[in-house]
Amino acid sequence: MGTLTSCSFSIMNLRFRMDPPISCNFSRRIQMKRMSKRSLGRLIISCSSGSGGGGGGSSSNDNGSSNDGKLEKDSSNLATVTEEMAEERNSGGEASDSEDSSVSISSRPTISTVGSTYNNFQVDSFKLMELLGPEKVDPSEVKIIKEKLFGYSTFWVTKEEPFGDFGEGILFLGNLRGKREDVFAKLQSQLSEVMGDKYNLFMVEEPNSEGPDPRGGPRVSFGMLRKEVSEPGPTSLWQYVIAFLLFLLTIGSSVELGIASQITRLPPEVVKYFTDPNAIEPPDMQLLLPFVDSALPLAYGVLGVQLFHEIGHFLAAFPRNVKLSIPYFIPNITLGSFGAITQFKSILPDRKAKVDISLAGPFAGAALSSSMFAVGLLLSSNPSAAAELVQVPSTLFQGSLLLGLISRATLGYGAMHAAMVSIHPLVIAGWCGLTTSAFNMLPVGCLDGGRAVQGAFGKGSLVGFGLATYSLLGLGVLGGPLSLPWGLYVLICQRSPEKPCLNDVTEVGTWRKAALGVAIFLVLLTLLPVWDELAEELGIGIVTTF
Repeated sequence: MGTLTSCSFSIMNLRFRMDPPISCNFSRRIQMKRMSKRSLGRLIISCSSGSGGGGGGSSSNDNGSSNDGKLEKDSSNLATVTEEMAEERNSGGEASDSEDSSVSISSRPTISTVGSTYNNFQVDSFKLMELLGPEKVDPSEVKIIKEKLFGYSTFWVTKEEPFGDFGEGILFLGNLRGKREDVFAKLQSQLSEVMGDKYNLFMVEEPNSEGPDPRGGPRVSFGMLRKEVSEPGPTSLWQYVIAFLLFLLTIGSSVELGIASQITRLPPEVVKYFTDPNAIEPPDMQLLLPFVDSALPLAYGVLGVQLFHEIGHFLAAFPRNVKLSIPYFIPNITLGSFGAITQFKSILPDRKAKVDISLAGPFAGAALSSSMFAVGLLLSSNPSAAAELVQVPSTLFQGSLLLGLISRATLGYGAMHAAMVSIHPLVIAGWCGLTTSAFNMLPVGCLDGGRAVQGAFGKGSLVGFGLATYSLLGLGVLGGPLSLPWGLYVLICQRSPEKPCLNDVTEVGTWRKAALGVAIFLVLLTLLPVWDELAEELGIGIVTTF
């Protein structure tokens, strides 16, 4: 969401009046200006036509009376507009004469000009923001809702405040008179009976609460927004086009990853172009065509993990009647893909749904990735699959403490303690899938991990988790060389937290919090690189010293 920033002006040795000099409302001023311009135009046209020569004979005489009538009407309209604007200026001036009597004559014109300009700009800007902003709740309907919904048996309202990103809704503060879930369900049913589907009701924690509710848990408030304001809009045609183009680019980056995995088989000029930063002239791309077929299995594995991830989200959202947008895949050469951006297209019913839908995607992708990684390691040590193996630098396994230890335990010290390691392409596909799933499970912003933390522990906890995550990414502690591009991606595309649920108060339960805690711990182990001294001690690769 964008935010509107208001500017404040300060001028030395000038005293501004609190009351604006012009009391005319915004729409009336525009109407008067349009009417005055239209009247002036008609006067000029009428005068020019009346003095434009004697051609026309009787026709000009026939139209003379009608032109005179229009001229008279326009003159009276222009005079009326001029008098009204003059009265407004005089009324503003009379109100300021008494206040500015103590100001010197030399400074009075400066104060009047600057003050009126600033006040006019300020008033018109506020009016323009009201016109362009989202539609607010009707005050008359607020009164009806307050009378028919709230009371001694549900929620006793003591105060009302603006609610929403632009204050377009109403937040009712007060005292709860029953179990919060039962009261919320009753208020939702009554609101639907009174207003139909016009409004959405939210149960949120009371802002700036001085203490917990006497019945246990946080104090709650009820916010109300118009349905068209609170619910996300439908996916447009250009968004479908962008999603399709991003998916094509992701296919290309996945195929390129498959080709790069065969670096020991590629022609020298191709290897030099991809590895030498000083290489400028691209090689003949025809040289890569023979390697495309052998790159497809790895590309299929990377794309399969991403599609499986999105299917997990949709399967978890469908039983809860939560709509999701189409996925916007993010291509990446190193991993094949950074995952996808999937938006909620309907308001989540509660925090449990937010946690379940957010975790379903990474868990599904991690399950498939783990299977491919395990099968690939077993095939890597099978002599019958030697023809399908590819050689990769052993330092690759230093990119993840968890995956490096699993590889070391499966392949053995002799295979890992070498410059190059022969592995099956499924190991690379599983490694990339697990790394991408771990990145998306980081507890920050609108990532899957950020949504899950917000649902399980609240928005306040997400702020602390997010600051810690940004610090670790900035220092390169997590993700190694991918920490900077991933951090920039999150800052640009995924930094904002998710909007509140309809029931944003009820806890999610202990087992969901425990599952999320274990997942975040595994994420840290997956993204934590192995430093050289520890890698030499564990036998993960050969550390080259100069």
